[in-house]
Amino acid sequence: MKNFKIAFVAIFLVVTALWLMADSLLPHPLNFFSFRKPFIQYSGIIGFTAMSVATVLALRPRWLEGRLHGLDKMYRLHKWLGIAGLSAAIVHWWFTKGTKWMVGWGWFERPHRPKRGLPDLSTLEGWLQSQRHLAETLGEWTFYFFVIMMIVALYKRIPYRWFQYSHQLMSVVYLIFAFHFVVLMNFDYWRQPIGMVMAVLTLCAVCCALLALCGKIGKKYRHTGVISALQHDGINQTTTVDVSVAGNTWGGHQAGQFAFLRFDGQDGAHPFTIASAWQTQAAKLTFVIKELGDYTQGLQQKLRTNMPVRIEGPYGRFTFKDTCDTQIWVGAGIGITPFIAALEQLRAQPQTERKHIVLYHCVKHISREAQQQLQTLAEQAQVTLHWYRDEIEGLLSADTIAGQVQHWHTTSVWFCGPMPFGVALQKQLQQHGMLGKQFHQELFHMR
Repeated sequence: MKNFKIAFVAIFLVVTALWLMADSLLPHPLNFFSFRKPFIQYSGIIGFTAMSVATVLALRPRWLEGRLHGLDKMYRLHKWLGIAGLSAAIVHWWFTKGTKWMVGWGWFERPHRPKRGLPDLSTLEGWLQSQRHLAETLGEWTFYFFVIMMIVALYKRIPYRWFQYSHQLMSVVYLIFAFHFVVLMNFDYWRQPIGMVMAVLTLCAVCCALLALCGKIGKKYRHTGVISALQHDGINQTTTVDVSVAGNTWGGHQAGQFAFLRFDGQDGAHPFTIASAWQTQAAKLTFVIKELGDYTQGLQQKLRTNMPVRIEGPYGRFTFKDTCDTQIWVGAGIGITPFIAALEQLRAQPQTERKHIVLYHCVKHISREAQQQLQTLAEQAQVTLHWYRDEIEGLLSADTIAGQVQHWHTTSVWFCGPMPFGVALQKQLQQHGMLGKQFHQELFHMR
């Protein structure tokens, strides 16, 4: 299991175990209302935990990127936590509000509850009790807004710029939820291990939310540059963008990494794979941008030479580092970009340090010029290049790889391209006996 999957499961197992040390979902006597009270607490803790960890991940911490094997895996965990937080919040909301409706419908009879006296404002517990109504009201209306923003984030037909705008407001949403959580969590929990853990997690996430609101995400790794050259390929529907980094501030990168680019006057920052090896003398980065989504559609008409660019990075762990003497590279469509950088980096290495590489480029259409450039680069790097066009050779399969690469069971596979294709290819290879840890795939999707 990949690290981010382990982390996702472990987060909820640990929190559940700590909560069970403080409470139970099987009170005595067991009925709907006796179950409802601790379950509201538990669902709130699960949902808030997911939101808190997602808020920390949104700050793109480098120390976590290494442990999760890349920012793409970190963002996948961030997305899963967002969905988990939304799911838990919906359940939490239903047990809170839905119960009142069901009582009104006559489905349940509300048990008698003694009236609460006025809280003692001289104590922390009393002050928190005095804020219950405000916390409940803010939490309810923020929940509705949170649901709308999550729909915007997950429904890919909504324009990318709206996704970015909604995510900028997530920090405000989290801060309101933090107030709701701190006030309404069972006060006795704060004296238990679950309370101590939630206190630390809340404090960390609140700090991250405030930093995000102040525009500090990735600030340490921001650089300025200008577009020095543009080249459009109508056949491949790609635009090659050369960016000169101002003042040689870019400290270098490894082939396979990516950076966030923000073009002057365009919406937000967007991740693009760096399609060139780093050369200190040139201080230039190359990006190949394909017209795929609403952000990149028509972007090439908006770009111009000498346009300012803000660069943030480098990020990613798709860097071809392993112990295998032979590697199989599969670049599908625009997924060839990290391999172009790797070829440039490889040809500059001494021959004794090079591994045996077999590169498959799967593509529907390619211009003669782009084909020749890739072929020449592969020859210079002494890499075996195979072309796979859908209309001619069909889709690349594990059978094809097994027939063309000797001892392929002991190799590693590095895949970049459409996710369904990568998942299918990995499944085929594993059915042929390849270990899952030998297959490396970029999972980077902003949505």
